[in-house]
Amino acid sequence: MSQPPNCPLCSSTYAYQDRSLFICPECGHEWSSEQPAETASQESSIRDANGNPLADGDTITVTKNLKVKGSSSVIKVGTKVKNIRLVEGDHDIDCKIPGIGAMKLKSQFVKKV
Repeated sequence: MSQPPNCPLCSSTYAYQDRSLFICPECGHEWSSEQPAETASQESSIRDANGNPLADGDTITVTKNLKVKGSSSVIKVGTKVKNIRLVEGDHDIDCKIPGIGAMKLKSQFVKKV
């Protein structure tokens, strides 16, 4: 019996085959043996609160009042942020917020305009 390939998203070695699909029990990703590795990485793109994919240069709107750590400032709901930059990590959006300055935001608290 041949060893199934590692998961293209999380590199787990516990992937198994179910008919024509490979399934990763750790992250839940499913892929076919014919699927190129590039399309699997595109699925893991950063998405906003509504599930829309985000890209560098997009304009977003904040969906929740966010307290600024170390300050008494608050980023209000509906604040528009232009020209975002996507980065790796927990806070995956780098941006400049008008009136506050450079910030890192989590994509779960924004929506694409």
